Amino acid sequence: MPVWGWILIAVAVVLVGVAVGAAAAGSRRKRTERLKDHFGPEYERTVSLTGEPKEAEKELAARERQRKKLDIHPLTAASLNGYVTRWRAVQTAFVDHPASAVGEADILVTEVMRERGYPVDDDFEQEAANISVDHPMVVNNYRAAHDIYLSQQQGDVGTEAQRQAFVHYRALFEKL
Repeated sequence: MPVWGWILIAVAVVLVGVAVGAAAAGSRRKRTERLKDHFGPEYERTVSLTGEPKEAEKELAARERQRKKLDIHPLTAASLNGYVTRWRAVQTAFVDHPASAVGEADILVTEVMRERGYPVDDDFEQEAANISVDHPMVVNNYRAAHDIYLSQQQGDVGTEAQRQAFVHYRALFEKL
């Protein structure tokens, strides 16, 4: 084969390699944008925890795959009415007993999650990861509320922190 034939083959191989690389880069860029758009602040939080975007994206994609395996379903009308009634009672009780109301809000959110089909018997971070797929904009609030709830079990937490926890629980309760 003449030299120009080998050169032509080499150029073709290089062009194919460049095309494949460009397609892969475009696919990664689309995946990154999709995950950023879907998860919002949870994307940045996960990047911060893992230390690099590639690992964060791997984690978030794994959450999505795990979520697809779950049988998440809406509440029945009767359940929804029951939970709303209970939430109103807890919210009213907050005025006189904020600490116990925060604890009740935590329990109520967990019960709603369980009834909807979210696994809630795992560790808290796994619960939050599961919730982050469907409700990425309120999952950080859920973490903050749960942290305040745990802190108040260890000692006194101010009423303002309890109020903030309650507001966070309400945001997730309304989404669920």
